Amino acid sequence: MSVFTAHRLVRWYSEPMKLLINWLLSAAALLAVAYLYSGVVVSSFTAALIAAAVLGALNLVVRPILVLLTLPVTLVTLGLFLFIVNALMFWAAASLVTGLSVRGFGAALIGSLLYSVLQLVIDLVLQRLFFHK
Repeated sequence: MSVFTAHRLVRWYSEPMKLLINWLLSAAALLAVAYLYSGVVVSSFTAALIAAAVLGALNLVVRPILVLLTLPVTLVTLGLFLFIVNALMFWAAASLVTGLSVRGFGAALIGSLLYSVLQLVIDLVLQRLFFHK
């Protein structure tokens, strides 16, 4: 998809376009989690868009603070406690967005695991699609 000219990569996209596509795919990933697992319910695509934005904001602002505060526990559990932190972020997003509901902490844990796997796939696809040097 990239265009090479004179040994140089020409970008055919803009950063806002990449961000918009990532946001839309993240909302689709939330809908997929709700489809795959009955413990997570998303009422509409609009609610998924809002939930994806809220989840992104929580992961940008709150998650680094929680990771830093729980660093000793994370080290003792060899990183497994980060799954709990991810589940807390997922649960917090569900409590802030009316169109996203999670049936308990266990459902938040499973939902966050599924969402993380889907986000990994989305990130890999976007890296290949929007490759630049």
